[in-house]
Amino acid sequence: MSVTTVVGIQWGDEGKGRIVDYLASQAEMVIRFQGGDNAGHTVINDLGKFGLHIIPSGVFNSETMNIVGAGTVVNFDTMASEIDHIQSVSGRSVDNVFIDRRAHLIMPYHQLLDGAEEGKRSDDQKIGTTKRGIGPCYSDKASRVGLRAGDILDEDWLRKRLELLLPKKNRDLEYYGLRTFTVDELVAKCAAWRERFGSYIIDSQPVVREAVENGRNILLEGQLGIMRDNDWGIYPYSTSSNPTTAGACNGAGIPPRAIDKVVGVIKAYSTSVGGGPYMTELFDEDGEKLRTIGGEFGVTTGRPRRCGWLDLVAADYACYMNGVSDLALTKLDVLDSFEKIRVCTGYMIDGEYYNHLPDTLYQERAKPIYEDFEGWMCDTSKCRRWEELPAKAQSYILEIEKRLGVHITYISVGPERDQLIVR
Repeated sequence: MSVTTVVGIQWGDEGKGRIVDYLASQAEMVIRFQGGDNAGHTVINDLGKFGLHIIPSGVFNSETMNIVGAGTVVNFDTMASEIDHIQSVSGRSVDNVFIDRRAHLIMPYHQLLDGAEEGKRSDDQKIGTTKRGIGPCYSDKASRVGLRAGDILDEDWLRKRLELLLPKKNRDLEYYGLRTFTVDELVAKCAAWRERFGSYIIDSQPVVREAVENGRNILLEGQLGIMRDNDWGIYPYSTSSNPTTAGACNGAGIPPRAIDKVVGVIKAYSTSVGGGPYMTELFDEDGEKLRTIGGEFGVTTGRPRRCGWLDLVAADYACYMNGVSDLALTKLDVLDSFEKIRVCTGYMIDGEYYNHLPDTLYQERAKPIYEDFEGWMCDTSKCRRWEELPAKAQSYILEIEKRLGVHITYISVGPERDQLIVR
């Protein structure tokens, strides 16, 4: 496998956890390269069902080294709860998860400010934040006033950093009528984190470099999808980092030329959580049917996802921007009972035809142009080989592959580990 990157080709929630879990079983190292605990991967394996928010998906393989990389933002309270849950359900000790010293820390004030700032926005300008503190933490990173995981290992240094940044944070909290913090209070909290995680905070760069140069099997995983990318997504309805192949290199500390394979994960339809344009969104019975059959509710928040047909214009853009070499098509089985399946092949914007994805402002005004396919109207969840899929399902898959110009290597027909067709 060498270095494989898994990225989302849509708005997130594409089923990356399903694919990452499969690939992680063959990986010697799994690196989470960006994001925080504001989104999650659902993993179903022989140990049970798990919602992973910050822990890399290789955690279930005791021989795999898992690294929460420099590009992430970490809430150690969430990490502790997640590890405790995995240990209690699986009966296994989790001691194969490490945190890069450079990963930024989500502090209590970040979470408070996240919710307050979202609350001030008008309904049509709401980003759809999960209020986990992700945005404010990345803002501090960009402003060079953030705290990093390695800072908690040196209490004197930590105290100096807090004395520098806390007066402004408290002024911001006071503006919203929220509680403020003292330096001693936050030093004590960080001391508890140091007690729990101190020995797992490492400089990952030498370890990762050694693995790359010696041809180890490395898997890079992120969260969300390119449509939520801070540069190339639906800004400002985006996340605060880069869930792309380029972001994987930066967040994991791996040179671009080291990546051998890029697996783009795409649903057989599409979903979105949060604000912003979403061109194929359905508000009818088909949209509700997709949501119900697909179990389309957020792993982190439980929010019902916006559901719609597959958008090949956005997917083509995503495949190009990420340099996708292989596609993983998930949730094909959700379409089993649809007589007619629609696919977006272009947009009309202000009377003009578009076959490429424009900027956010134009997406807001885009009307999808659809091409219809006959549904196969039979159960695909028991299929394990390409030849077992119904002919109309094969035609649907091959047309997607043709339009995107990327081989569909993996086809998921259910959430269980064995419900995966590999072509």
